Amino acid sequence: MSATQTERSHITTHVLDTGTGRPSSGVKATLEAKAASGWQEIGTGVTDRDGRIANLGPTQVEAGHYRITFDTGSYFGKTGTETFFPEVVIGFSITDTADHYHVPLLISPFAFSTYRGS
Repeated sequence: MSATQTERSHITTHVLDTGTGRPSSGVKATLEAKAASGWQEIGTGVTDRDGRIANLGPTQVEAGHYRITFDTGSYFGKTGTETFFPEVVIGFSITDTADHYHVPLLISPFAFSTYRGS
């Protein structure tokens, strides 16, 4: 079940373009959970004008392994900017289901970085 616009997902993200110093608007992200049968999509979203996706997936998830795939190639392609990374995949583990998990992504055409936010 996906979160509604008024509910915040258990997992959120924020994408910033370090090359321009601005939020990355229009980046598609797909959230997946690792299951016995492989990766299962549990949510998708597109960054808003502030580079955020507050309703990426369910409002509650179980402990386990997750990943977010960002379509960075399309984002840079809209401006004709060459990029080395057509997508960025960030895998992470959730251990405390009471915590909120925020997974920011900082991108430029030839580099990216992430960290555990709050």
